[in-house]
Amino acid sequence: MNIIFGGSGFIGQNLIADLTSEYHVYDIIKSKKNFHFCDVRNKINIPKDFPDNSIIYNLAALCTIPKYEEHEYYETNVQGALNICDFARDHNINTIIFTSSISPYGIRESYVDEKSLPMPNNEYGVSKLIAEHIHLKWHAEDPKKRKLIILRPGIVFGKNENGNFTRLYTAMKKGLFFYPGRDDTKKASIYVKDLVQAMLTIQNKSTKNLNLINVCYPKAHSIKEICQTIAKVTHVKNPKIIIPGIILRLFSKIIVFLGNLLKIKFMGIHPDRINKLMISTNISGKKLENIYQIKYSMKEAIEDWFNECNKKGLF
Repeated sequence: MNIIFGGSGFIGQNLIADLTSEYHVYDIIKSKKNFHFCDVRNKINIPKDFPDNSIIYNLAALCTIPKYEEHEYYETNVQGALNICDFARDHNINTIIFTSSISPYGIRESYVDEKSLPMPNNEYGVSKLIAEHIHLKWHAEDPKKRKLIILRPGIVFGKNENGNFTRLYTAMKKGLFFYPGRDDTKKASIYVKDLVQAMLTIQNKSTKNLNLINVCYPKAHSIKEICQTIAKVTHVKNPKIIIPGIILRLFSKIIVFLGNLLKIKFMGIHPDRINKLMISTNISGKKLENIYQIKYSMKEAIEDWFNECNKKGLF
């Protein structure tokens, strides 16, 4: 039995598509099949018996930065982890797969791997790191019997993501994307189909009861490489101009001010997003290679996504 908290979201729906055994989705957003309303911020009361070999997927999270109030990240990501681990204890479920994030590593240019010291720099990263330790505490209570897989995905992209890659493509299509300050910024990423297959492969093949694995390409692509790939596959204009970061930050602040004044939302234009584009997430995905071989290169992933959208865009 697969018990998926947060299963109505982008990653969850892709996971469901690849599952071959029974599943149930527990979320606040309704999905098509086997859906049950559940707010992980509250104690989870599910009057149901689950088989001994059941697997919990904890995908429930607030992740967009910036978007929510600071306390909301902790209420969902931290309290949710506490409640899901309590649920596992109450029902004697001994396997949890938790999708964390690379955000606990924080902002740094240096190359980092799973052994690097976490240094989160925003509420999302802090809340995810706390959630990891909540799951680790659950595992430590019975390490021989319980299995915990903590995955730290890079930027996850694919159909229905409504995130970074879609915003990037949209800006490129409109001719509004310029490299902020530099074009060699490294961005760790992974195609959603590879993330889901990595999840399932690690669960089935790993002989360890405790796993912490970055899920991203072995070598992070630069923003220039990503833009060149998107341009080549989708036939939009490839950006070439580099604009000083200080100018873009000032422009974005003006846009945000005008948007608030006029009550208009400009997709993807925010000083924090400009800053994120200027700083690398140079995360190693080499450990993943020991157990899972990525099926889609960056170009193959963009092509697959573009084809799924009937070659009308990346959405």
